This record gives sequence, structure tokens and C-alpha cells, in this order.
Amino acid sequence: MVLMTPSPPDPTPPEATPPVTSPGSPLLLDAQGQPRSRLYGDIYFSTEDGLAESRAVFLQGCGLPERWVGRRRFTVAELGFGTGLNILALLDLWRQARSPGGRLHIFTIEAHPLSATEAAQVLAAWPELADLTALLTARWPGQARGFHRVELPELNATLDLAVMEAGAALAAWVGRADAWFLDGFSPALNPQMWRDEVLALVAARTAPGGRLATFTVAGAVRRGLQAAGFEVGKRPGHGRKRERLEAWRADAPASEAGAPRVAVIGAGIAGAAMARALRLGGAQVEVFDPGGPGHGASGNPAALVTPRLDAGLGPLAGLFAQALGRAGDLYSEIPGAVLDRGVMQLARQPKDPARFTAIAASDIFEPGAVETAQGPEVRRWTGEADREGLVQHGALVVHPQAIMSAWLGEVRPEAVVAACPTDAGWSLLGGGDTILWRGDAVVVCAGPGAGDLVEAPLQPVRGQISFAPGLEARATAWGGYAAQAPGGLVFGATHDRDDVGTDLRPSDHGRNLATLAEALPELAGWAGATVLSGRASVRAVTPDRLPLAGPAAAGQAGIYLLTGLGSRGFCLAPLLAEHVAAQILDAPSPLPADLAGLVDPNRFRRRARRRSGLPPD
Repeated sequence: MVLMTPSPPDPTPPEATPPVTSPGSPLLLDAQGQPRSRLYGDIYFSTEDGLAESRAVFLQGCGLPERWVGRRRFTVAELGFGTGLNILALLDLWRQARSPGGRLHIFTIEAHPLSATEAAQVLAAWPELADLTALLTARWPGQARGFHRVELPELNATLDLAVMEAGAALAAWVGRADAWFLDGFSPALNPQMWRDEVLALVAARTAPGGRLATFTVAGAVRRGLQAAGFEVGKRPGHGRKRERLEAWRADAPASEAGAPRVAVIGAGIAGAAMARALRLGGAQVEVFDPGGPGHGASGNPAALVTPRLDAGLGPLAGLFAQALGRAGDLYSEIPGAVLDRGVMQLARQPKDPARFTAIAASDIFEPGAVETAQGPEVRRWTGEADREGLVQHGALVVHPQAIMSAWLGEVRPEAVVAACPTDAGWSLLGGGDTILWRGDAVVVCAGPGAGDLVEAPLQPVRGQISFAPGLEARATAWGGYAAQAPGGLVFGATHDRDDVGTDLRPSDHGRNLATLAEALPELAGWAGATVLSGRASVRAVTPDRLPLAGPAAAGQAGIYLLTGLGSRGFCLAPLLAEHVAAQILDAPSPLPADLAGLVDPNRFRRRARRRSGLPPD
């Protein structure tokens, strides 16, 4: 028998195990099992006492839970989301010690986000937080560049994550925090996070009486905070760290208003999304529509949830990408709302394949959410089209009635003929100047009818869809569209500006069949052999084809718009409703500032002033 002498062990142990998921992950586990950043070489936290350190440095350092006692709304912001450990510690304290009816809003920033799987693996070190870890990782925010919203209604909490560099995220955020956790990697290893410009933005986004806590006492950080207007003090550190830092604003917190009473005019997708967002934020809501839920453009048997594709990949593309992600998250929570997942966008012009390639390669969608498709794959999807395409895996076909039923609540069938300001807020008038309602704020979501109640640059556009019973097809778009609906196929739609007729026109079925035949001639043949039914409704569009979401006019506090959604209402409404609700409730908006500017109802007036050489308002 031959005895094999084992090789001596390598005297230099490996510095880290392989990445948890892939070579592109920012996370490594070092030889001691510590989660470490591949990019900065620093640990995310100590597996020995990371949770205790979060509680001591950040929660106690910001005076929590005492500072949220009696508050209706409390906002915590963080630099460095990382694994989410600080947020779990915060949520654990919040569920134990929040005020009755209190709402927690969290804004956090991470330029290099982990996946939910990675976070769950490293957070398993604290089994006492297992239920919160499961809750958070099940709704873990995405990795696409931009803002991501996560609702935690079980805890009366909302989390917004900005996936971008800290300075850009703070410039884009329009909220103000009552408490700050500064938890980026150490200033020596990640100096960008601790620049004076970043600290100045932190100060600008701090509410009166706000506090800040951090593990570092680096002189540059102390001086930067003082220069930004904070008072700063060293405190005893945690564990092996001798000192930590606290900072605060010396002014008193602002007083809070009570829960507002809000009227929503219109019971389509805009009104439904508005009612959901306002009620979630604590408002008292009443919805008015004489036609009932979904009687207008939102009443079709199926609706596409697709973004407006823009190869420029600027703010416009970012708005639609964020809206698509938010809509998908919310619709997926409603039983029966999602009829199909994925939409194939067919190329129509020679430049489209290059556009599709640029869009698929961008970082504004989740990894793998948008992919180019060649002829064979397009044929497998459609059964006949032989051209290039773009598969939008995150796009949906939804059942409008399921969404209306879930979000609207009771709809009052009265027609509102005027919204009038009063000394105490607003009143709505019906026929004969009957007062229908009094309250604090009004949101007009009435589509083309919004212009009858408030000045708005809206144009009506009539659209007729066709319905072929018994046919099936995967959702496809090319200028027209075809999508599965309960019991058959919806296709179309016509697009006739300044036409307000809702009568069903046989000639428009012919136009829809011709549009369908351009892309899917075999399907058009089958549809033409059936007895077609359909539906006509009128949408509202604006001069720049972007919606109106925000205060209706300067000097008219308390009246808001969510309208002008055109044919993208089911994509845009959920996100934009949350934006408008945040403005009404004085809460942080899910929209970055540049995207909010795209939909501000007052943009046309500002542009006119600039063209006339007049100063801004």
C-alpha cells in the first residue's frame, strides 16, 4: 500500500470566499464570514454585534423612539442601505414603540444594491429578526437605476430606495428627514459619500429639529456637518469603537396637520390609484363620478401596461421605467388583476432594431426585464410575425375592473359642476349649486372633463377597441396592439383627436382590422371572421403628451390634477397618484425632482414665461 503524503496547507489563506451569487455582486464573504464590499474593501457590519451597533449608533443616536412619540408621520433617511440591517433594526423598534396611527417613511440610498437572496443570507445571522427579514426581502427593492418604493402596510411604513450615487440621490429627493443614519463605508475608503457637498445636501433635506447619527468621528466629517449648519457632539462609541458622532438642528420641529379630507373627481384608473394612495397615507377620501367606476377610458375589458419607449434614456425614459415597475408591483398584489405577463414590441421602421438594442442595454430597467428578439423568437411569440422585436417582460395585460374594485371603494354618483375655494378649504357643487362636499383638498382625475372644473391644457382623443370572441394571442404591440381579454381578443385602437363620440362605429372595426393585418395578418383573418363587438371612449392628452400630476395652479392651494394620461394610464397612474398624494399629505414623494418636473401641471405656464422673457414666478 502506498501512503500519500498530504500537501502542506497554503500559508496564505484566501481573503474571501467566492461571491454569494455572481462575479458582478458587490458582496463578498471574507474568511471569517464577515460580509464585505468588493468595491470598497470595508465590512457591511460585524457579525458579532452588528445589530447591537445599529441600535446604539443610529437608533439611540437619533433619540429614537422618544422623538416620534405623538407624531403622525416620521421620516428617517439613510446614506448606505447595504444589507438593510439598520432598516430592520428601525422597523423592529417602530413596531414595538410607534404612536397609534403613526406612519414611518424611510428614504435610503445605495449605489451598488445587493439582491434579496444576498441580503437574506447575511441577515440570517439575527434569527430574532427573521420575520422582518422575510417581510423585507420578499419585497426587496429592485436594482435598476432610479427610485424604488416598497410598501410595508403591516408596519404602517413605506421605504424608498434610490439606486444611485449619494449626491445625485439627495439632489433628486424632495423630502425632509427627522432623523439621518450616515452609514456609508468609512471616509478613508469611500470619500465620495462624505464630501462636503453631500453633507450640505443632507442638511438641506433635514426637517426642523432633525437629528443625525454616524459611527465616524473623522475630523473632515465633523467640520463638514458644522459648515452645513449642524451642531455636532462626540458620544461614547460602541464595542471597540471609542467614539461616535451625533449632530442636530437647534430649531424646533414643525407642527403637524391632522388627516386631510380629500375629494377625488373621476373613477377611472387615475381616480382609483389616487384613492388608494391617499387612504394608505391616512387621508379621508370620497370619490365622485356620475358614471360609476371605469365608465370612461378605463372601462375596457383589458388594458396594456407598457412604457413609452425612448432610446434617449433620459428623464422621460426614466419616468416610464419607474412607473412600469411600480405598476407591476401593485397590480400583482390584486387577485385577478393580471391577465398576462410580457408584451412583444414589434419593429416597424429600419431604425427600430438599433433603438431596441439601446433600450435593452440600459440600466433603467431591471436586469433581464427588457430583451431584444430576433425573427424565430418573435414567430414563437406571435405565431406569424417575421421581424425583429423587443420583449418587455415587466409589461402586463390587466383586468381594469379588478383594479377598480380593489382601489376605489364607494363611488358617489353625483356630477360635480364646480370646485370652489372657501375660507376652510374647498367645496364641491352639484346641480343647482347644491353643496356635495366640503374638505381640505380636491384632486381632479376626470380625463377630458377636467377642463370643465379647472384650467388645464387638455385635448380629447377618441379611441375604439375591437373585441373578437374566442380568439387567443400573446400580447403584441406595433403602433396597434392585440392582447388577451376574458373570453376573447382585444385589438386596436383608433386614435381620433377632438372627437368626443362614444358611439360604436363599424368603420372603426374595419380600421382596427386593417391595423391588425399590418403586423399579424393571420390573426386578423380569424378576427374578421367573427362577430366583432367593442367599446369607444375618450381620453385626454396634453400638448407634450405627458400627464398633469400635481397642484393645478399657482395661488390655488388645495386643488390638484391627475389627468392627461393618454393611452398610458394603467402604466402611469399608480406612481403619479403616489406623487400627488405625497404633495397633499406633506410626505416624501416617490418621484425624483427631475421626473416630477416633467409632469408638473404648471410647466406650460413656466415655458410661456421663459419664451416671453419674463422672470420665473
